[in-house]
Amino acid sequence: MRMKFDGTFHAATSGRNGFPQLLSGFLISACAILVVLSAMPVQAQAKVAKNLLIYSIDVEGGQSTLLVSPTGASMLVDTGWPDKNGRDAGRIQQAMHDAGITKLDHVLITHFHTDHVGGVPELVKRVQVGEFIDHGENREDSDITRHDYAAYLKAIEGHPRRIVHPGDTIDIPGLKTIVLTADGEHIASVPGIKPVPNPYCATEPKWTPDETENPRSTGILVTFGKFKFLDLGDLIKSKEIDLVCPMNPIGTVDLYLVNHHGFNLSNARAFVDAIHPRVAIMNNGAHKAGSPEAWQTVHESPGLEDLWMLHTAADSDAAHNSAATLIANPKGANADGAYLKVAARADGSFSVTNSRTGQTKEYARK
Repeated sequence: MRMKFDGTFHAATSGRNGFPQLLSGFLISACAILVVLSAMPVQAQAKVAKNLLIYSIDVEGGQSTLLVSPTGASMLVDTGWPDKNGRDAGRIQQAMHDAGITKLDHVLITHFHTDHVGGVPELVKRVQVGEFIDHGENREDSDITRHDYAAYLKAIEGHPRRIVHPGDTIDIPGLKTIVLTADGEHIASVPGIKPVPNPYCATEPKWTPDETENPRSTGILVTFGKFKFLDLGDLIKSKEIDLVCPMNPIGTVDLYLVNHHGFNLSNARAFVDAIHPRVAIMNNGAHKAGSPEAWQTVHESPGLEDLWMLHTAADSDAAHNSAATLIANPKGANADGAYLKVAARADGSFSVTNSRTGQTKEYARK
């Protein structure tokens, strides 16, 4: 038998030297494959590592957070503001392109405020969505929220919609994703995590709940191996305390998306100190949230290594803003729209990349 190396095998008349020729052909093929693999771009080789990717997308003080699992499955948490000439949908697509995906398996809407749900009508014009997830009916008695909820329902017509409750799970292959809070309720325990007494509760003031959609936020805990990520939307202080006092069912987390963009209506000290984040990301706007009180609480939490921000909080002072290297869109930058990209590994280590500078900071496993 002889072999012609053009991508296919060709049978021919056999002879005394047929086997050596066949063996030689296989060796040539193996060498060719090794050459191709060694010539792969660094970016393509990196993808073999199969990290969990988390993008905190700049939607100018709203929320939009993209998660892409090691299997390529995806979930977008919130969609930013409406219209703006498609600005926020375009920024979501930029993050999707960087992650190498073209569709979204899940879109989770934490609550029905404009800066979280407003981008849905434009998003569905551009991107295929597998299902929408939310906490159920709008609970806020305001014209703008009723309008935004109605626009959301109209936009998702024809798409599957799932209403979740505390304790429900979201199927994202490669990840464990559990709903901690939804529609004003919270989970009592998380499978695999033993609730522990929270010593910080004793000194926490009593906080008054409000009647907006914020305390209704759907919040999730995402686990990838030893890595844990917490996103509770715009949950307010009274609900944060309900969740972790007197017992903390969450334990500690590696990455905390700062509640409510860093407003001082959220981020109670007994909550932030209890979850003990290694790294926090504040998705504030230049002139929205990023309040000094919330910044200080997160910055002082035990064990925090870094507090990243999407924008310089222009209405705050230098003492309550992070270093420019930790800000995606600092004051004076040529343009907004830079995102923060987290690449998490199953051993608990992870990195954060500032898309504006291209610089990456590593956080070793513990």
